[in-house]
Amino acid sequence: MGTEYGYESRCLLRDGRPWFPVMGEMHYSRYREALWEESLRKMKAGGVEIVSAYVIWIHHEEEEGVFDFTGCRNLKGFLEACRKVGILVFLRLGPWVHGEVRNGGFPDWVREKGKGGVMLRSDDPAYLSLVRRYWERVYEQAKGFLHEDGGPVIGIQIENEYGHVGGLKGEAGEDHMRTLTAMAKEIGFRAPLYTATGWGGACIGDLLPVMGGYCEAPWDQRVTELEPNANFVFSYERNDAQIACDHHTGEETTFDESRFPFLTAELGGGLQVTSHRRPVAGGKDIGAMSIAKLGSGAALLGYYMYHGGSNPRGKLSTLQESRATGYANDLPEINYDFNAPIRQYGTISDTYREVRLLALFLQEFGGGLAAMEAAVCPDRVRPDDFHTLRLSCRHDGRSGYVFFNNYQRRHKMDGHPGTVLTGICEGGEIKFPPVDIEDGEYGFFPYMLKLGDACLRTALATPLCRLRTNEGDTWVFYGDYVPEVSGRGCPEKGESQGCGTLPGENAVFCWEGDVRADILKLTRKEALSAQKLSLGQDYLILAEDFVWEEEGKVRVTGGADTVIRAFPRLPEESLPGFAECGQEGRFTVYERKTDDNTADVAVSLISRDAEKARYEVAVSYKEKGNRLAGRDTFLKISYSGDRMEIYDGTEKINDHFYTGQEVPLSLGYFGFPERLEIVVYPLEEKAAVFLEKWPKMKDGRACRLDGVTVTEQYR
Repeated sequence: MGTEYGYESRCLLRDGRPWFPVMGEMHYSRYREALWEESLRKMKAGGVEIVSAYVIWIHHEEEEGVFDFTGCRNLKGFLEACRKVGILVFLRLGPWVHGEVRNGGFPDWVREKGKGGVMLRSDDPAYLSLVRRYWERVYEQAKGFLHEDGGPVIGIQIENEYGHVGGLKGEAGEDHMRTLTAMAKEIGFRAPLYTATGWGGACIGDLLPVMGGYCEAPWDQRVTELEPNANFVFSYERNDAQIACDHHTGEETTFDESRFPFLTAELGGGLQVTSHRRPVAGGKDIGAMSIAKLGSGAALLGYYMYHGGSNPRGKLSTLQESRATGYANDLPEINYDFNAPIRQYGTISDTYREVRLLALFLQEFGGGLAAMEAAVCPDRVRPDDFHTLRLSCRHDGRSGYVFFNNYQRRHKMDGHPGTVLTGICEGGEIKFPPVDIEDGEYGFFPYMLKLGDACLRTALATPLCRLRTNEGDTWVFYGDYVPEVSGRGCPEKGESQGCGTLPGENAVFCWEGDVRADILKLTRKEALSAQKLSLGQDYLILAEDFVWEEEGKVRVTGGADTVIRAFPRLPEESLPGFAECGQEGRFTVYERKTDDNTADVAVSLISRDAEKARYEVAVSYKEKGNRLAGRDTFLKISYSGDRMEIYDGTEKINDHFYTGQEVPLSLGYFGFPERLEIVVYPLEEKAAVFLEKWPKMKDGRACRLDGVTVTEQYR
């Protein structure tokens, strides 16, 4: 009998038990199909259990009646890759998806039928017949991959932002959602879970509502600093009024929240910049926001996007959202990097590392956390209050976690020295040793946590994972908080009892009773590089780039010289290309040295005028790599201007709106071209653009290529 999935009012269920997965959005049609499997393995290694993906109508039926499921549009191939890797799937069927796509995903010909009298996004039979024909072709791709067939697809999302961004409202809107759901099931899209957008007054049609939250709003039409973001405070409020505020003002949710778990399907894994507004989301932004959602009672962390990509080439037009098509924002024609955990060409970001910390924790401890209620304290903190320490507790009356967040994006928070955090228990409060919480810090600590036969009364460190090794269980924690040496004891136990610590023992870990668990403690920096793998037994790997297991081998991305650390010692045959080179504490150190085959790059100015500056980039390879075999060459491009375009011959292969960031370009993604042209367009000093970092101006404008460097990547 297969695994059963469901939900109750507080959490998702797997085989009847609380389940707290991490979900990450990846759009197969925005990434090279030959690289899907590698990217899915990277996502799974980051702790993602579910990949969610829009099925974008205009990508599959740009011309009426002409369907395309080839290349990057090969949905069947993508689902096969998901099954091979062992990752679950949520298909977001639309038919309207938004997703920063032209017409919200509707082909132009569908939009024209709307102008001709067909009432789109309604129960108009003419519209429903179009949706049915499209979904039937999609089902041909998905057939055999649904959960009932033993496949990875456990969830279906119907429509998107329906009643919030377009569509009908009230009972008519609810009825349309029910009509679409019934049609999907009739066609064959049967799954344990059906979801619908829940924020901003959207209609859910009796489906499981999913919520969202972003650390900024690049779709906001203002070009000034926005108000402090409410997603950084603990709150019982699930709705994010900022989402799609360019289309609609936020409204109260349309459903009884007490009936459903708090699920986030669009917790921003980054931000896709617009022409007029270009905030840069970083790891701390996403990390602190995620902590705020966990402490507020979330039972699913679903990130949009988790994997960046590129818009595919259209037959009739470009496929990005734009003002020319009636939307409020101009987006890059190609670039959909999103500053996501995994970037446009599959490179790692600091956000990947932040999210992985939580994902690894949830894989081990998430079931217990999912069933816990949230107690926010104080329950109403304004996001513009930079003085009050933001706190929450999730507990079941016996044990729990205290959450704190002293981070507000682009604002300085007061420090809070000597803070005594408090957990809630049936027998009273559990107090932690005093700790200093500085500006920009966020996290959570456990109390009364069972670790095998031991019970951890309090810890001023955060659990990461459990390692089941041949020598027994080791519990991995991380943190940099160093309280005083025991002797003063727990605040509620008194000086003599010392909270279960032994004389001279550091009170980071305070035990209940005499039994101790084996703990491996990392600094937070070390934990950000930590990855858990299983090869007969569990291993903890510390590495700066991606690490994953594939067919019994450890795959590691890195440069010509790559160093990793492993506990326990890895079998020699599992780590091809690496040699053991030392010991650091409990970790064995391994090094991989590769011949330096770094390409040479030469940049020359072709022309410059008032409208643009054109440059040629010539790449001389010592030896061309093979992206599929694990070797790639990357350019890192720095420029100053409004935007940049990159051409291989006459073909535009990427574009970018200036944010002040270095722009990576995988040469392997494009078959290792030897000559590229980069075009930079000017940014005027008084341009109506919001930038967090402005370039240096000359005579009131910036229009230049500042530098191009080259690196090699191996795995």
